[in-house]
Amino acid sequence: MTKMAETPATDFIRQIIEEDLRTNKYGGRVHTRFPPEPNGYLHIGHAKSICLNFGVAEEYGGLCNLRFDDTNPTKEDVEYVESIKRDIRWLGFDWGDREFYASDYFDQLYEYAVQLIKAGKAYVDSLSPEEIRQYRGTLTEPGKESPYRNRSVEENLELFERMRAGEFNEGEHVLRAKIDMASPNIVMRDPILYRIRHVPHHRTGTKWCIYPMYDFAHCISDSIEGITHSLCTLEFENNRALYDWILDQLGLYHPQQIEFARLNLSYTVLSKRKLLELVERGIVNGWDDPRMPTISGLRRRGYTPEAIRDFCERIGVAKKENLVDIALLEHCLREDLNRRAPRAMAVLRPLRVVLVNYPEDRVEELEAVNNPEDPGMGTRKVPFSRVLYIERDDFREDPPKRFFRLAPGREVRLRYAYIIKCVDVIKDEHTGEIVELRCTYDSETGTGPPPPGRKVKGTIHWVSAAHALPAEVRLYDRLFIKENPNEVEEGKDWLDYVNPKSLEVLTSCRVEPSLAAASPGDRYQFERLGYFCVDPDSALGRLVFNRTVPLRDTWAKIERAEQGRSR
Repeated sequence: MTKMAETPATDFIRQIIEEDLRTNKYGGRVHTRFPPEPNGYLHIGHAKSICLNFGVAEEYGGLCNLRFDDTNPTKEDVEYVESIKRDIRWLGFDWGDREFYASDYFDQLYEYAVQLIKAGKAYVDSLSPEEIRQYRGTLTEPGKESPYRNRSVEENLELFERMRAGEFNEGEHVLRAKIDMASPNIVMRDPILYRIRHVPHHRTGTKWCIYPMYDFAHCISDSIEGITHSLCTLEFENNRALYDWILDQLGLYHPQQIEFARLNLSYTVLSKRKLLELVERGIVNGWDDPRMPTISGLRRRGYTPEAIRDFCERIGVAKKENLVDIALLEHCLREDLNRRAPRAMAVLRPLRVVLVNYPEDRVEELEAVNNPEDPGMGTRKVPFSRVLYIERDDFREDPPKRFFRLAPGREVRLRYAYIIKCVDVIKDEHTGEIVELRCTYDSETGTGPPPPGRKVKGTIHWVSAAHALPAEVRLYDRLFIKENPNEVEEGKDWLDYVNPKSLEVLTSCRVEPSLAAASPGDRYQFERLGYFCVDPDSALGRLVFNRTVPLRDTWAKIERAEQGRSR
């Protein structure tokens, strides 16, 4: 039995559902569906829809179907079907035995089309695609009726059957609904219901050469499956009239279509067409490139399903579209990884350090905390020796003010280790580049606080040169330099806003030896550097890490500022 939510509805969709449950509109049922087209990979915008459809079904003790809208065989592929199922499961949702396809209903859809023809509500049109566009009119001018609009029922039935039999070329005929060419809603100006496609279908093979349009197949599929609340994004708001018209004309069970604002994310494009262009032009390295907003790309970059679900919950469901700051998505990820990611030390741009007063043959095993947020994660041992690597940026020969790291004559604390002091700088005699630092260590400092009177402001990370593992690190940044790359300035193209520095590959990195057992997908916080994920390329015999997100959290600062004002 369906249970009402224990807390008040948090958005207008849940308010509608709760009212329907109160009035027993659908017999106390809540049944949603997620209906992706298998013509590309899912992206973060789809994640919002997945969380909404599966989420409300779960909240109200209902069901959610997975239904593939496979009505256009020219763009669909089994690869996309499998990737969609993989992404939904990774996000933490399951559809049980309710996996459906629009192609499951092709026979029924055809019969319903025949029913409309017999009722005088549909006709075969022989205008060319360009003529159909011209006849449709504009937002300010009504359309014109096709000269083929008043064909007899018998002629329409014969032509439609011949279309199915494959007697005509693509574009030669279409089946259109007979509604109102003067309607202020252009969608209702005799929309196309079926078109000819001489292309094999990935599930039905060559059985069909006519395929239903989305608007015709979708509402009938919802009806067949007993969907109660058909949730879709705002671009389908005008299509709701057609959704209702088709079901009313056929006398079918009638779900309720409800529209919500789709996700728009700053510094990102979420158009399948544009994402496909990025892939086909080689601007990114495939659909799972970590710079892509696809779920597979986010997964490869190191995002967690928990962080994405948290993000979708925080942005909520609205009726009006807006641009969501990508910093919020990154903030959700940092919060999640801060709790779960083990710490490690890695040096991305190594600078050699020799501790001149440390015994050459000595190696110590120092204790390091795996995650200060979770004492249950315990500690690990990191080797310490005479020769170390530190970050090149952690040394300045002529340091600016408020530079609290290493410089000639200055001291710093090595993370989990000793205080060291720079006593000499070795440079390449030809280039003048700093190649080595000579330092002394204070054996009395250990891992505890400095002795009385010693003030050491800086702490830096390091790795033992003899024990560190070589690694490649890929530093990913935002793919676009414009906050909203969909808003194209005059004389520009949206691709002009692609960030030329969205990827930097470092091949001389060194990481602590505990990462030898790291597997693709494992996530770590590299101390002082950010969160990183082991890339699948590591399976080729080398460690490869993707930077998931830096440590700097601009959204946390925004939240703190807002909380301060509210006080």
